[in-house]
Amino acid sequence: MKSKFEYNKTAITEFILLGLVETPDLRPVVFVVFLLSYLLTVGGNLSILAAILVETKLHTPMYFFLGNLSVLDVGCITVTIPSMLARLLSHKRTVPYGACLTQLFFFHLLVGVDCFLLTAMAYDRFLAICQPLTYSTRMSQTVQRILVAVSWALAFTNALTHTVAISTLNFCGPNVINHFYCDLPQLFQLSCSSAQLNELLLFAVGFIMAGTPLALIVTSYAHVTAAVLRIRSAEGRKKAFSTCGSHLTVVAIFYGSGIFNYMRLGSAKLSDKDKAFGIFNTVINPMLNPIIYSLRNPDVQGALWRVLMGRRPLA
Repeated sequence: MKSKFEYNKTAITEFILLGLVETPDLRPVVFVVFLLSYLLTVGGNLSILAAILVETKLHTPMYFFLGNLSVLDVGCITVTIPSMLARLLSHKRTVPYGACLTQLFFFHLLVGVDCFLLTAMAYDRFLAICQPLTYSTRMSQTVQRILVAVSWALAFTNALTHTVAISTLNFCGPNVINHFYCDLPQLFQLSCSSAQLNELLLFAVGFIMAGTPLALIVTSYAHVTAAVLRIRSAEGRKKAFSTCGSHLTVVAIFYGSGIFNYMRLGSAKLSDKDKAFGIFNTVINPMLNPIIYSLRNPDVQGALWRVLMGRRPLA
C-alpha cells in the first residue's frame, strides 16, 4: 500500500467534505437543526448589537467590546454553516482548493480577533474595578478603538501566516476531509509532504496568540478578585463579581473548546470527536454568548426588550 508521500504528484484541485453525517436519512434533520441554530445565533447577536447601539445607557467601553464580539460571532458562524447547509441541499460535497483555504483564513481571522477582544474586555474590568479613578482616561474611546484595531491586525497576521504556510504543502493523494469545514488539523492529515513544520508553527504561534491573552486575562482577574474581596459590603462584592461572571463564562467556554479542538494535533487519526469540538467552536459558542451576556444583566435585558417591542430607549 502506498504511503501518503508516495502518491502521484498531480496536485488536487478540490477537497471532499464528508460533513456531519453520511446517512442520507439524517441529512434533512441536520439541515433543519443547523439552519435554526444559525438563525438563532445571528438574530441573538444582532439583537444584542442593536440594543447597544440604540440604548445610550449601554454606551460604555464594556458594551462597545461586547458589540464587536457580537459582530464576530455572526462572522464566525457565517464562515462555516451556510456553506455546509448549501452542500446538504445540493448533495454536493466538494469544495475547491482555493475556497477551502479562504474559509480557513477567515475562520482563524475571526477567532483570533475574538481571542484578543476577550482580553481587552478583561483589561476593561481590571481598570473599572481596580483603578476606577483613572478608568475614564485609561479606557477612552481612542484607547477602545486602538485595542480593537490591534486585535484585528494581530489576528490578520496570524491567519495569513497559517494560510500561506498551508499553501506550501503538497496535496496530491487523498482529498477526503472527515469534517464539515476546512481547518488546519484535517488538512495536515491529507498533505503529501511533511506537515511537521506547520504543526510546530501552529503550536508556537498558538502559544503566543492564545497563551499570552489567556495569561493576561488570568492576571487581570487575579487583581480583580483581590480588589473585590477587599470590599466590605456583601452587596458591593456581589455587584462587582456579577459584572465579571458573564465574561469569565465566555472565556472558559472559548478557551476550553479551542484547547480540546487542537490538543489532538498530530494524532494518527482524526475522529468524529473533532466534529463535536468543531460544532462547539462554530455554533455553540456564538449561540451561547448573547444568552450568557443577557441572562443576568438587567440593563441588557431591558434594552433588548425595548428593541424587540419597538419602544424608544430610555434617556
